[in-house]
Amino acid sequence: MTTTTEPDSQGAHFVGGTPFFASRHDQRLSYGLYVPKDHTPDAAPLPLVVVQHGTGRSAELYRNQWAEFAELHRCVILTPLFPAGIVERRELHSFKFLEYQGIRFDEELLHMVEEVGEEFATETAKFILHGFSGGGQFAHRFCYAHPDRLAGVSIGAPGRITQLDDSLPWWLGTGGFKEKFGIDVDLDALRRVPVQMLVGSEDVETWEINNAGGPNWMDGVEKTGRTRIERLETLRASFERNGIPVRFDVVPGVAHKGSQVIPVVQDFVAGLLAGGTS
Repeated sequence: MTTTTEPDSQGAHFVGGTPFFASRHDQRLSYGLYVPKDHTPDAAPLPLVVVQHGTGRSAELYRNQWAEFAELHRCVILTPLFPAGIVERRELHSFKFLEYQGIRFDEELLHMVEEVGEEFATETAKFILHGFSGGGQFAHRFCYAHPDRLAGVSIGAPGRITQLDDSLPWWLGTGGFKEKFGIDVDLDALRRVPVQMLVGSEDVETWEINNAGGPNWMDGVEKTGRTRIERLETLRASFERNGIPVRFDVVPGVAHKGSQVIPVVQDFVAGLLAGGTS
């Protein structure tokens, strides 16, 4: 007589592509995961890769697009979801600048990381962070605030950049950073974080990033470049002036499409997971 084992109706949702869970610290925020299907909570912790969405909040899409990578490279993918309109209706951009109306999105991500470490057996002391577009904005600003928590950062096509320059006001530069966030930018720690910057060679539309007077505009943005390519080059120059090496990738034939640069990001992340620096 042949017997079959029924899937665990509860546990089956805690491996592979998971549901989106409310953050215990702030239940307005949530996160999804991809957990390798043979990983268990009592196993040795796996490396953690955080993929941060942009304005469109495509967290589930990114989670699914990283599934095969997670299985192959033995890591857990965390995709935070910072909803639009948390405090004000139709507000889109708040998370990109780390703080908004008392919400510290950088610290909320760290709370998620700790929670995932407890529930899903992941490494929490350091993790790899990638973001594209609005996620790229969040990623490089998070790096300024918490370089000690990053095993690497991949900054994809941010429309607005923050240069490492205390003569420029936040968020064009790092002027007033300590007053706003209570911490200094630690350049020595930043120099120890492997950095990738990437953008598509056809990422030249400007309608969304040259919106003078918009809610995410500061006079002076226009001086950093006309396109996302030019602005990322400005950011790279800022890093390199401060002694921070950058792997700079221009992805041929790609416009402003985060899903189309994923193979280049994964090449960078795979190198880090394997013990390399790029």
